[in-house]
Amino acid sequence: MRAGFGKCDITPRLGVELYGFGPFANRKSIAVRDIIEARSAALECNGYTVIIVSLDLCLITPETAGDIRQAIREKYPFLKTGDIMLNTSHTHSAPGVSDNPAWGITDPVWLAMLPGKVIKSVDQALAGLKPVKVSTALVPCRHIGLNRVYDLDAPPLSDVLQEDWEPAKPELTDTSCRVIRFDSTAGKMLGFMVYFGCHPVIGSRSNHHLHGDFPAVAIHRLMAEFPGSTGIFLQGAEGDVNSCCVHKGESESLHALDIIADRFAAAVRDGLNQAQEVEINSIKSVSREFFFKWKPLFTMEKLNEIEKEQSAILYADDASDSSFECRMAWVYLDGIKQIRTLLQQNISGTTGELHIIRIGDFQFMGIPFEVMQAIKNDIVAASHAKYPMVMSLTNGSLGYAPDNHSIRQLDRISKDGRQGNYEAIQTPLAAGRPPFADIHNELVNGMLSLENELNKEQNS
Repeated sequence: MRAGFGKCDITPRLGVELYGFGPFANRKSIAVRDIIEARSAALECNGYTVIIVSLDLCLITPETAGDIRQAIREKYPFLKTGDIMLNTSHTHSAPGVSDNPAWGITDPVWLAMLPGKVIKSVDQALAGLKPVKVSTALVPCRHIGLNRVYDLDAPPLSDVLQEDWEPAKPELTDTSCRVIRFDSTAGKMLGFMVYFGCHPVIGSRSNHHLHGDFPAVAIHRLMAEFPGSTGIFLQGAEGDVNSCCVHKGESESLHALDIIADRFAAAVRDGLNQAQEVEINSIKSVSREFFFKWKPLFTMEKLNEIEKEQSAILYADDASDSSFECRMAWVYLDGIKQIRTLLQQNISGTTGELHIIRIGDFQFMGIPFEVMQAIKNDIVAASHAKYPMVMSLTNGSLGYAPDNHSIRQLDRISKDGRQGNYEAIQTPLAAGRPPFADIHNELVNGMLSLENELNKEQNS
């Protein structure tokens, strides 16, 4: 087993728009609280090499992910597309790579430079390949997130900053994080990976400081403690899990950022100290496109009904273009146009890539959606892998993957958006696509199908 690591600063200029916290937030960055990076791991065993890239970004489109992977393959033709996995942390305090300007205008110059910077981190990782000892630990991490759908979202800051705070329903969040450590044969730590699922949303629409949120801040602190090492954060099932601090003022959020990043760093540090050596005797990868059906909820009649409601808001005599309600009405009306086009073309769903990279007993299971905890739990329960890790926002983003409970709550736009409506109907409508019909079960079955395919290939 050999491993190498690389990193490249991808921090944009001040003034770029930050992505997250809904449309038309117009959050132009005014200061860099912490740099953002592309950090890469190259992993090789018996001549088979894979690349795993972690990006301190909210998301990237599948098209941008495809361009980056293709550029890596052109430079390193021994790699297949499935040998390259891109994962974004989902920080809401960095630029987005999106084709929807309402959610934040992507800076075209910064975006044009991004693939080259990612490749630079990959270059370093491949050039640094050397024999390693691999060790791992699963350690408690109960004081970071809460389930925003089934728990109280955005509790008082005075509560969550108490050292013994934990969510009312920890079983609906990740209560532990997987730490993987890579040491040289001389005993020096070269790199580490951390797998944990939680929205990095320490902030609000009023925040204008650029940073990679608690995962990146914690990773940077640990990298400073272990000079020469590179940390890779792998985002898990964060679809319905928020950080315990969200929607607070800027000064409060920046204060909380240090505290929560310290909590996360402490958990990872425990994992690095407790990690036990594991044997790696093979590396394999597999990826395939799957079809995800839409629910025929938005009929032409239903769209006409919603259009009438939202038009009444946008075109009222006292309507103002500074009103958030009016701006959201425009977003919904724009989504209605896009959905009408899909219905007219008889398009009934979308395709997305599911991806597995297996490194010994570690199974990295990439999904291009924001995956809810219940879906992850079902995939893990059905998987035969020793260390299955279900990763959101891998190789691009196609929106939320609601669990079965959320899908059953489909009805109409909900103002609070917290009873299944936000992920299952409100966001799809705003994004201009119908809601999913059965994505919970489709993801479970698709990922298990991919795992079986990998097992057959490995055993043949």
